[in-house]
Amino acid sequence: MLTKRASDIKSSEITDKSLYLNRRTFMRGAALAASTVATGFLYRRLLAPEPQLTPKALPGTQAATKQWGLPNDEATTYEDITNYNNFYEFSTDKRAVARKARGFVTRPWTVAVEGLVNKPKTFDLDELLKLTQEDRIYRMRCVEGWSMVIPWLGFPLAEVLKQVEPLSNARYVAFETLNDPERMPNLDSGVLDWPYVEGLRLDEAMHPLTILASGIYGEPMPPQNGAPLRLVVPWKYGFKGIKSIVKIRLVEQIPPTTWNLSAPDEYGFFSNVNPGVPHPRWSQANEQRIGEFGKRPTLMFNGYADQVAHLYNGMDLKYYF
Repeated sequence: MLTKRASDIKSSEITDKSLYLNRRTFMRGAALAASTVATGFLYRRLLAPEPQLTPKALPGTQAATKQWGLPNDEATTYEDITNYNNFYEFSTDKRAVARKARGFVTRPWTVAVEGLVNKPKTFDLDELLKLTQEDRIYRMRCVEGWSMVIPWLGFPLAEVLKQVEPLSNARYVAFETLNDPERMPNLDSGVLDWPYVEGLRLDEAMHPLTILASGIYGEPMPPQNGAPLRLVVPWKYGFKGIKSIVKIRLVEQIPPTTWNLSAPDEYGFFSNVNPGVPHPRWSQANEQRIGEFGKRPTLMFNGYADQVAHLYNGMDLKYYF
């Protein structure tokens, strides 16, 4: 099994977050000082870091520092997770997103779930947050060749879909991001067609590893990471994790997805992590873990093959990329 409940972890096994972050910063600084081959990214991070956001404690929770089936993967620091972001609605500069997303208003917030369902419903954010479970630490692999290991706080998407009772002809789940230029300054740009849209096959959406994340490190989701709710599908590339979701629709046909529409020869609908399928402009065989030196081999399905490979039995995963 690649999962472990936070409730099964002894308190003595959980590293205090402040000590953990300080230790990671010290180790990275020492390694940088001693190394002449440090990456330019880490050099910039230590010499000119972005102002850190002050995390707010989420009452009644504690960030898990044990991985769900990732015994050799240390979680990426809170600093890196919250200061190196893909969120084009705010900026195409990964290091500018956190600054431009400050003050992003997430209340009131509702998520409409509709389409091929028996009981369409618009959920209030607080109603959805009641479903929140313990932290789940997942790998997140991004298509540009970098990756993180993130302690997401969230709940299975299946818990929401079961409440609306999908019809028998529902085959896919379509997602849509908030489209509000007043709150998202880069929507005035022509970098993509807005709103951002994504999709999954229904069986992928119902898989227990697919979650709606509401926080990281046991704390509310920062705006730059997709507040108040974002999708997490850990065996797929990061752009599948649509952020700031306002609509979920069950449909019969494959729904359009933003990056597939923008560059269909580069970004397929399934977007499973597959080291054997190179991006047209670079290899996907290796990845750079943020906060580490050197690269590591990319794992099929991002390391979750035991859990999800059966979903794709009989499919040519180079054709259905």
